[in-house]
Amino acid sequence: MKFGKEFVSQMVPEWEEAYMDYNCLKATLKNISKFRELNESAPMASTPKGSLKRRLTLYRAFSGLTDRQRGSPRKDEDEVILVRAAEGEGSEGLYQTLFLKPSEEGAEQDLVFFKKLDHEFNKVNSFYKKMVKEMIEEAAELSKQMNALIALRIKVDKVGFINLGSYGHSRVHMDVIHEIEMSNGRHLENGSGNYEEETTSRTSVEGFRPASLEILDHVKINMTTPETAMSTIKGLLPSSKSDPSFSKKELRKAEEQISIALKEFYNKLRLLKSYSFLNLLAFSKIMKKYDKVSSRNTSKDYLKMVDSSYVGSSDEVNRLMERVEHAFIKHFANGNHRKGMNTLRPAVKKERHRITFLLGLFTGCSIALVVALIILIHARNILYSEGRTRYMDNIFPLYSLFGYIVLHMIMYSANVYLWRRYKINYPFIFGFKEGTELGYREVFLLSSGLAVLSLAAVLSNLDMEMDQRTKSFSALTELVPLGLVIVLLLITFSPFNIIYKSSRFFLIQCAFHSACAPLYKVNFPENFLADQLTSQVQAFRSLEFYVCYYFWGNFKTRSNKCLESDVYKAFYLIVAIIPFWIRCLQCFRRLLEERNTMHGLNGLKYISTVVALVLRTTNEFRRGMVWQILAATSSSIATIVNTYWDIVIDWGLLRRNSRNPWLREKLSVPNKSVYFVAMVLNVILRLAWMQSVLGIREAPFLHRTALTALVTCLEILRRGIWNFFRLENEHLNNVGNYRAFKSVPLPFNYEDDEENTVI
Repeated sequence: MKFGKEFVSQMVPEWEEAYMDYNCLKATLKNISKFRELNESAPMASTPKGSLKRRLTLYRAFSGLTDRQRGSPRKDEDEVILVRAAEGEGSEGLYQTLFLKPSEEGAEQDLVFFKKLDHEFNKVNSFYKKMVKEMIEEAAELSKQMNALIALRIKVDKVGFINLGSYGHSRVHMDVIHEIEMSNGRHLENGSGNYEEETTSRTSVEGFRPASLEILDHVKINMTTPETAMSTIKGLLPSSKSDPSFSKKELRKAEEQISIALKEFYNKLRLLKSYSFLNLLAFSKIMKKYDKVSSRNTSKDYLKMVDSSYVGSSDEVNRLMERVEHAFIKHFANGNHRKGMNTLRPAVKKERHRITFLLGLFTGCSIALVVALIILIHARNILYSEGRTRYMDNIFPLYSLFGYIVLHMIMYSANVYLWRRYKINYPFIFGFKEGTELGYREVFLLSSGLAVLSLAAVLSNLDMEMDQRTKSFSALTELVPLGLVIVLLLITFSPFNIIYKSSRFFLIQCAFHSACAPLYKVNFPENFLADQLTSQVQAFRSLEFYVCYYFWGNFKTRSNKCLESDVYKAFYLIVAIIPFWIRCLQCFRRLLEERNTMHGLNGLKYISTVVALVLRTTNEFRRGMVWQILAATSSSIATIVNTYWDIVIDWGLLRRNSRNPWLREKLSVPNKSVYFVAMVLNVILRLAWMQSVLGIREAPFLHRTALTALVTCLEILRRGIWNFFRLENEHLNNVGNYRAFKSVPLPFNYEDDEENTVI
């Protein structure tokens, strides 16, 4: 792989604009190369300049064989560039390159190149310096947190230091002592912000100085966070208990939070180190290319300046990484170096050939089963058989549930593929743990596996005729759909480490938090999942039909009276409202927390959708002109509002004065027509509700349940399109703010910090 592609592939996506623009500089070098090629191809003068230069060197004074050259081995006339600190107001820390041969032919191109090069280097150097400063400040805060944690350990474990010199002291306390000794003043910060190690000649107990317990008098322990339901409830109730109890529960909670904070901090340092290394390598590569194109030797002078600059010479990041490693291993890995480093640096997930093999196998089986199903339907003339209506009314809604899930998973796998292709950092946006995120192959493997099970189940009970003796169908085959649902639920909630356990539990956690809205803090994963559920209304209704069909219907004869039950009709409406109501509550929760009116407007948008859904559903059960007008009006308003919100707010498009007219300033997809096609498709697919309002119950060759399934599939397709552009917009917002890390709550609040915040 060429360096340019390797450089782009290893960038931190959110910092893309802070990296050296390698392609721009490379394009400038191409212009220089073309200019020189044109000049070389032109007729040369009778006395070439190069020939004259070579002749003149014959008449220079002989420098001698034994004389040593002092200072620079080159004469001033051989120097091409001079790199120095920029002068003028606001130029502190900036560098400027002077091109010393401006009178040469084609020098304008060289001047342009070095001007761009200086701009890129100053950008990289300034960004790196700013980020290192932030890291040092965060390190100081984490040091304060560690001091408070150690003091809390002493308080909770009731460690006594009076008789530490005696040999009869319990060994249990020594573990705590070693942990305290490690972080008690070893890493001090000097006046310039650098860390110095305090060397001690005595490591015995006599020279040991424990952490001061007075720290606990100046801190408050954050036992509750806004991310839990209990903390939300407690926040609404008056609390009489303000003093910390210094319990083991508080200690475990504090240790867990600081452990997560240290891991996140270490990850930041790793990314910053990678940023520095990649940019230094890029400057080295581009200067060597310039030397090759211009036939000069300028890289040595420029790279000397690069090496002496802050980004090239600062060792702060490496030192901080060493200290974090040392602290984490001692405090949170019981001194086990391998365990600590494996936690700080999770192993990169390897691509497995087994996944590729199974993916191909399941995909091939799915295609074969679809072909077999089509052949069987035509061979048995099922479309025109007597049991067709009974099958479509009772069995088809059961299996359509799996069709919705499989299609949604296929769309999500396509989303993951496109997110990766266009460098959209979806693992960071969703908050996946490093190494646990599923790629598009894994998601497609799961969808194809479920498709195989579903299609095999469909083929197993495609019978259209009852047993003439019992006047019923086989109980075993009729229970296949229910058995498939049970198997799917068992796999989803399985506590065993099979079939991507971490991803399954992450999904379950997000679903639980969404279901408990507004008790839990709304993060992007819960927000995103609830949006997906709004496109799966018919899947919820299919689950309701499962309950009615198998527990109140006669599944052996494929008959039910669900639509005749008022209770079923009520829940038919309720289950459809639930996803939209969840999103509405999430919006109002964010409105209260962030005081942003946009969240309130978003909540009203979902209320309008709920009203439209209620009127459309009522129109299905109670046909009449009034209900039809109300359903059409409410649905039209909801569609207009939702379409506007999708395109303008969620996707960030239709910006008239942007660099890309009617789109937005930054685009991940180079082909702009893709965005316009997506907007048109979003509008068209949102109009699928018209079939219910206009009373289109059936279509030629399509039963009403099949038509409903088709409309649902169109909505899932629309959601898949929406997903890509929604995450793209979120990613570009992160890029604009250089937001590459997630914020981690810390367990201790210092009183002086709170006072400064108030002031």
